[in-house]
Amino acid sequence: MSSEIVLIVNGARRSIDAPVEQGLLHVLRDGLGLTGCKIGCGEGECGACTVLIDGQPVRSCITPVGAAVGRQVLTVEGLEEPGRLHPLQQAFLDVDALQCGYCTPGMIMNALGLLLQCPNPTEDQIIRAMDGNICRCGTYSRIVRAIQRAAVELYTDLRP
Repeated sequence: MSSEIVLIVNGARRSIDAPVEQGLLHVLRDGLGLTGCKIGCGEGECGACTVLIDGQPVRSCITPVGAAVGRQVLTVEGLEEPGRLHPLQQAFLDVDALQCGYCTPGMIMNALGLLLQCPNPTEDQIIRAMDGNICRCGTYSRIVRAIQRAAVELYTDLRP
């Protein structure tokens, strides 16, 4: 049974008719037109659908939309400020941390969740945090470099 669900997505209040058990991924993509989070495995294993809820990375394919009601949902579309990419987005471009780009939004959102918790992660911490995000192109070492670069950009006190 559908009901009106009110979400706070990328800082804006959004209403949609959906069953509370429907997957957040499909509500974001099909209901709200936010296609940055990608459909991957559908089982929460690949990370392509990662978004932040209250600053924590979640797999939107296995998260019911009802779990997001009243909480802050952030998708990759919510990162860019007018005319300026988020430092993580820019770092991914600068170090060529993407090839096909399919996994990139999920990688960026998971990396942001890490940096919100740990502003200056070690390489090992980055690898552990990103372990559940799969990149079929194999750009893992560049993804680590992008996250390290973004940490320095985001947290100016880390600059040499």
